[in-house]
Amino acid sequence: MTHLKELVQGETIKMTLEPVTRMDLIKYSGASGDFNPIHTIDEEAKKAGLPGIIAHGMWTMGNLSKLFTPYYEEGYIQDYSIRFAGMVFLNDVLTLNAQLVEQTDEALHFKVNVTNQHDKEVVKGKVKFTLY
Repeated sequence: MTHLKELVQGETIKMTLEPVTRMDLIKYSGASGDFNPIHTIDEEAKKAGLPGIIAHGMWTMGNLSKLFTPYYEEGYIQDYSIRFAGMVFLNDVLTLNAQLVEQTDEALHFKVNVTNQHDKEVVKGKVKFTLY
């Protein structure tokens, strides 16, 4: 598919990311200003009752928008609402998914989610992609 507007209702676009690395989360900490040590230091995550460091929820949400990057010549994400449904750990392999649920002349409406390698949903929500 070369154009997002060629999708028909029910069709899905997806992308699988490389495994989550500590460096991904260190870089995101610097970019976002979120230096909570549960995202970068094992001992601090364990002190907080976690089995290990977890990815920033917003890091996962931001990655989800990568699905739409190839289509920015056609439009833009106008509305983006998500809910965090689970934690993302180091070495998790995330799959980004967007299913077209409605199409109008002005916009495409998607149900979106992110799943890990165990097919567990970690983020879910909606995206409105407005066409030019």
